[in-house]
Amino acid sequence: MAKKIVEKVLRYNVVFEPADEGGFTVVVPRLPGVVTEGDTFEEALEMAKDAIEGYLLILQEQGEEIPEPDDKSFTASVDVKLPRPKFAGA
Repeated sequence: MAKKIVEKVLRYNVVFEPADEGGFTVVVPRLPGVVTEGDTFEEALEMAKDAIEGYLLILQEQGEEIPEPDDKSFTASVDVKLPRPKFAGA
């Protein structure tokens, strides 16, 4: 009888910050210390996947608990308007 290979897909939120020199720095809030970068968004995304997989693999090999994925949480941008500051004498 053939063995059935089962994979579990985990979803983690990542934050892409544009780097001053170009490209992106990527952090994974749920996984402390996971930071990577890429010259393009696509490269940064691939590097993030690789960093997350490596991090989780090491935790698994060391018998550590895998952090809960971000199954239900997500991020969104919110624009807010602030009134212009009033300057003395204006």
